[in-house]
Amino acid sequence: MKKLLCAAVLLVCASAFGQQSLNNASIEKLSKSGLGNDVIVAMIQSQPGSYDVSSSEILKLKQAGIADKVLAAMVEKDGANEQSSNSNYANLDIGVYTQVKGAWTVVPTEVVNWKTGGFLKSLATDGIIKGDVNGRLKGAHSSTKLTSATAILIKAPDGDEATDFQLVHLHQKSHAREFRLVTGGVIHASGGASRDAVAFKQKRVARRTYLVQLPADLKPGEYAFLAPGFSASTTAGSAGKAYSFTFVE
Repeated sequence: MKKLLCAAVLLVCASAFGQQSLNNASIEKLSKSGLGNDVIVAMIQSQPGSYDVSSSEILKLKQAGIADKVLAAMVEKDGANEQSSNSNYANLDIGVYTQVKGAWTVVPTEVVNWKTGGFLKSLATDGIIKGDVNGRLKGAHSSTKLTSATAILIKAPDGDEATDFQLVHLHQKSHAREFRLVTGGVIHASGGASRDAVAFKQKRVARRTYLVQLPADLKPGEYAFLAPGFSASTTAGSAGKAYSFTFVE
């Protein structure tokens, strides 16, 4: 009889939460509703969920009265999700991707040359250049078109996150696109593209793999992601690369 009652309760709870993925807040709400720990554990094991199991969050849940067996189930489910996610993205190389017909497709890179004092130059790794330094891409538009509904993913190098990639706004010229690396003063090759940088959010979905959320107020135009170490990696006689796109809203 007890097993039948638990099954009935589980069915009701599954119906109530079946339309959404479970998370830390869901588990806390279920626990405070008076459900038994066995029922909550069964829901964690059987339903989709995404849990923050960092030490600070686990401590918060423990202080909120969540049972150890429930916390253990959350940690176990998070580990299973991580393993599954890692296998889904394991074959992706480092780069920026968009989702096309359900498959992740790499965004083509473009060559970036340096323009300073009215001349195109390469920026030596150990060199210092005075004055304005612009990164310049050929052509007024990128071949990649994105909208606010387009899913963007970044596979980062070891030790880096998606936000170590710099997103920059490109200013359109007649036959080129440019971004400002620095204005005046003196800059070393490792300087950043702070003037035209655009902030964005990331969500980790697997090891070294992040979904990117562009700003809600991002204006239509030309943009590019610069990989970590972009400026410092350029050497005399060579040029950097950028993952460019046209944002069409």
